[in-house]
Amino acid sequence: MTAATPQPRRLFRRTVDRDTPQKWGNPVTYFIALLLIAVCIAPVLYIVLGGFRTNSQFTTSPAGFPNPWEFGNYLTVLTSTTFWGEFANSVIVAVVSTAGTVVLGVAVSYVIARYNFKGKGAMYSLFAAGLMFPLVIAITPLYIIIKDLGLVDNLMGIAIPQIAFGLPTTVIILTPFLRAIPNELEEAASIDGASRLGFFFRMAIPLSIPGVVTVAILGFIGSWNNYVLPLYILNSASNYTLPLGVQAFSSEHSTDTAKVLAFTSLSMLPALIFFAVFQKRIVGGLTGAVKG
Repeated sequence: MTAATPQPRRLFRRTVDRDTPQKWGNPVTYFIALLLIAVCIAPVLYIVLGGFRTNSQFTTSPAGFPNPWEFGNYLTVLTSTTFWGEFANSVIVAVVSTAGTVVLGVAVSYVIARYNFKGKGAMYSLFAAGLMFPLVIAITPLYIIIKDLGLVDNLMGIAIPQIAFGLPTTVIILTPFLRAIPNELEEAASIDGASRLGFFFRMAIPLSIPGVVTVAILGFIGSWNNYVLPLYILNSASNYTLPLGVQAFSSEHSTDTAKVLAFTSLSMLPALIFFAVFQKRIVGGLTGAVKG
């Protein structure tokens, strides 16, 4: 009887803890957070809602809501072959860039994380230093190299440099994931007959999936929003990606503000949806990289 008496007390304590209301944080913190959210969301909402307005509504009330709602602007863009051609080009560049960055980044990260060799620290430092050099700084020598390779006005002339400039971020994120895999696990796999390459494909990659998904999402969004490199490399309108398409459409329809906003909102919508769906994956991957 005496041994059974503590159990109800524990259950009672847990029940009390669950029923106890949680305390709210500092109201100033919530106010600042809501203010930052509003600053980030307001421009996006303005662009999206602006596509449902007419030019006369912008004249009478620049910051008003659509009244009445005009769906013709979005229908015009969605039925345009130009938009879908630029959409396809953006998808091709983003998929190739993301796949190349992930495949090469996983391979390099695995070597740095699991192998011991001379120059290992220097190699990792070199990739870390690559984070400090954005693509814009190297655009002129990069254009010369792409021109010598004959990739000007070619979608691969955009995808290949994006892979190169995406590797530093990929290596910095994935190396901690692969380094955190216990050596005992690799030794056990070796005893069972798995080679180092077999361990890489069967164990290392599945265990680092959160980091792989994170770098894939970041690479896709970065490629989708890239504007400077396509501006320098692409000359033909048939090869334009959506960022260049927005600029060309804005110049062509400079007097039709509502239609320009509709085209812009549809161009940025895939990246926004992609980020909104996988934002938890990004946070989880970055958290795992920091812990590793």
